Amino acid sequence: MNTIFKEKNETMHIGHNIKRIREIQGIKQEAFGQLCRNRYSQQRISDFENMVALDEPLLEELAAALGVTPEFVKSFKDEHVIYNIQHNNNSTFSDNSIGLNAQPTFNNDGSDKLVALLEKFIEEDRVKTQSIAELSKAVLDLTNEVKKMKEGK
Repeated sequence: MNTIFKEKNETMHIGHNIKRIREIQGIKQEAFGQLCRNRYSQQRISDFENMVALDEPLLEELAAALGVTPEFVKSFKDEHVIYNIQHNNNSTFSDNSIGLNAQPTFNNDGSDKLVALLEKFIEEDRVKTQSIAELSKAVLDLTNEVKKMKEGK
């Protein structure tokens, strides 16, 4: 089935687009606020999502926190996402079949921090695992010593 989207002459609701992109990414309002450069509260994010229009610097900040461009936010349509999911199982946001005028540009700022954090956790886990192995060996050695002492009596 070939579907063509007819653009409606409706007011673009930027706040709604921000909300839908955030929801699709599975980010809660509070967490989203912390991803923003200015660290907004959950209530402030809710206020932004209820606004029809946002000034350009604010839109740029919110889009960056979501890892997309302001143009992607402006051109975002739920129907395109649904169509893309239904008709392109292996598609990504860069897939041109969804008919968006602007494709998202994902930032690496957050992913670099996430990778560094994961590497830190992995190293801490390695150190803890090594400590547990050393403690287990010490307990086993002590157990063997106790057995030897009991046998010697």
